Amino acid sequence: MKLSVSNQSTGGDLLLLNNEIDFDRLFYTRDQDNKYFTIAWNRGEKQSVSIDGSAYDFKPQTILPLMFNQSFYFERPADIVAWQFNREFYCIVDHDSEVSCVGFLFGMNDNVFIDLDEDTQRKLQLLLDVFVEELNTNDGIQNDMLLMLLKRLIIMVTRLARAGSFPDVKLNDDRFHILRKFNLLVEMNFRTQHSVSYYAEQLNRSPKTLSNLFALYNHKTPIQIIQERILIEAKRLLFYTDKSAKQITYELGFDDAAYFSNYFKKHTSFSPSEFRSNKKMASIGK
Repeated sequence: MKLSVSNQSTGGDLLLLNNEIDFDRLFYTRDQDNKYFTIAWNRGEKQSVSIDGSAYDFKPQTILPLMFNQSFYFERPADIVAWQFNREFYCIVDHDSEVSCVGFLFGMNDNVFIDLDEDTQRKLQLLLDVFVEELNTNDGIQNDMLLMLLKRLIIMVTRLARAGSFPDVKLNDDRFHILRKFNLLVEMNFRTQHSVSYYAEQLNRSPKTLSNLFALYNHKTPIQIIQERILIEAKRLLFYTDKSAKQITYELGFDDAAYFSNYFKKHTSFSPSEFRSNKKMASIGK
């Protein structure tokens, strides 16, 4: 089943997929013009999901939010229920005060897997049923109803993710929003800004304050988060495009190709050319 609604005047799209055997996403090639955020729900047994060329376990009754620029495919896509939408349908940045998911649910280096208890599964199933009903009802308020349902879905998933990510830490809203804003700033500026001091200045905080805040709940430091975002993009460009290492060097804000090659090898144990070759061989072997 694949249901969708589109607004021709704004370019807004909302899709609901269920039991689709060919469901996947290839951002840098086939799907690069469709910048869809995805919320995927595994209703079957444990399976593997490949995200940007790396495999992860996707447990039963678990939610996985995915950014529009991530490529992915599922071991058993027919077991997945997925909601997809673009910023023209609902811009999570412009409506951050409503859903508070930017830089947390979407826009983090780490993939967020969210476990669902039985009560939440029941609520999500009810919400899914209403989505299906509204997507099959073409009337004058369909778009408004679907926007309301999508916001409810995002808020529900964000609350679950926050409870799962900070179970033992009392994190007030101000601190939580600083973490989110840092992640969002990194997502927006990692190609040109590589230092913690830049982001600290934008947030009117000291680098030390940021480090202490992240230490409350995360073993990663702010500089590690910046570095990992750079490396994620480098790997994507090496794996999914034919851009040379030199082109990627400049695209990611480095001035010297040799320095970038050493930087990449220091953090991955491979040179850019070795990584590209190994990934291509692994892909051929599947």
